[in-house]
Amino acid sequence: MLPEQLLELAARSGADAAEVFQSRSLSRPVFFEANRLKQLESADSEGTALRLWKNGCPGLAVAYGPVEAQALVDRAIALSQLNEPEDVELAPASQLIYPDMGEVVSVETLVEWGKQAIDLVRDHYPEVLCAGGWECESETTRLITSNGLDCGYTDTTLSGFLEVEWVRGDDFLNVSDGQTLRDNLDPVLVAHLIMQRLEWAKENVGAPIGRVPILFTSKAADMLWGTVQAALNGKQVIEGASPWSDRLNQSVMSPSLTISQKPEAGPFSCPFDDEGTPTRPMTFIDKGVLQMFYADRTTGKILGSGTTGNGFRPGLGSYPNPGLFNMLIEPGVKSFPELISTMEDGLVLDQMLGGGSSISGEFSINVDLGYRVQKGQIVGRVKDTMVAGSVYTALKNLVELGGDGDWNGSCHTPSLIVEGLSVTGRSEG
Repeated sequence: MLPEQLLELAARSGADAAEVFQSRSLSRPVFFEANRLKQLESADSEGTALRLWKNGCPGLAVAYGPVEAQALVDRAIALSQLNEPEDVELAPASQLIYPDMGEVVSVETLVEWGKQAIDLVRDHYPEVLCAGGWECESETTRLITSNGLDCGYTDTTLSGFLEVEWVRGDDFLNVSDGQTLRDNLDPVLVAHLIMQRLEWAKENVGAPIGRVPILFTSKAADMLWGTVQAALNGKQVIEGASPWSDRLNQSVMSPSLTISQKPEAGPFSCPFDDEGTPTRPMTFIDKGVLQMFYADRTTGKILGSGTTGNGFRPGLGSYPNPGLFNMLIEPGVKSFPELISTMEDGLVLDQMLGGGSSISGEFSINVDLGYRVQKGQIVGRVKDTMVAGSVYTALKNLVELGGDGDWNGSCHTPSLIVEGLSVTGRSEG
């Protein structure tokens, strides 16, 4: 089904304006279970979203796979009759087909990476059970509108993860790690990250109790940045839900923290948002000071800032909303071992159970995988331990940023040590 055909039929059916958003995804994941290759899959999906306005009222209809074009237009028009009129927010005319990003990797290579990572771990820990998945996914996006916008690109990303179960009597340990990158993955590095954690977890020790420094690994730090992303969302600002709604140009966190968006960085690079607005580099927090919020076209109009190129659809059947991608936290200089060496008594938080904090910043989480630090050394794994407090308090009480930036989802973050959080748990291992 051609997008041009849909636009033409929408106009003939009386639509004032229309846009067609098409997404096609092609994936060949390979899965491992109990140390062996379990299955190869093939996933090919295509979806089309037609959004139109008739008499100013919006209607959105979605189809997956082949569909009769007129039926999709009729559905969108029928839905528009149920909605109130609104301003039509479409990006100005532009025709840009961007170069493809990333390289396709063969299924044979994915299988080899998975086997290599598992073999490395089991050479040192033959008693563990390994599972994992390695994937190459190509996604093609095209957006075309009735006012002359036509843009598209193809994006290929590689991802791999390894999960290890280690059962010692009634002691159960689960360790996982992975990568998402372009062009090439490093199964050796993933295996070494897993083995380092298994080594640290050989002994069970008591947790430090009370307010102690906590070192979030780059994997665990994602919980902190999820709250920050919510607080920077222009829609949350308009609704008064963000605690930073009236804090522009004020200090909101440690002066050591600078947070930006870089559209061309890493495996999640994105030349335009789902409204067709070109994305751009932005700094949200500069040395702890709040500089700006991110917005889609509708939100930016209300805020007075205009769109920042951050209008994204949570799914094909959803309207664009403010969304953040490629969020980068400027790293420090110390390596992870150097950060550990600065801690007299504290906790390394690596994996957690349950959800993180909401926009309120308040959280209480169970530590799934954490380690006790004493006199600059990891002495063992802690169990039955909880960490509680406020994300905003923690980020004001930053002790040190690591120099070890890593992608966690579409957030590139180093590890970091914070204070101001409380630890409860067993004081004996």
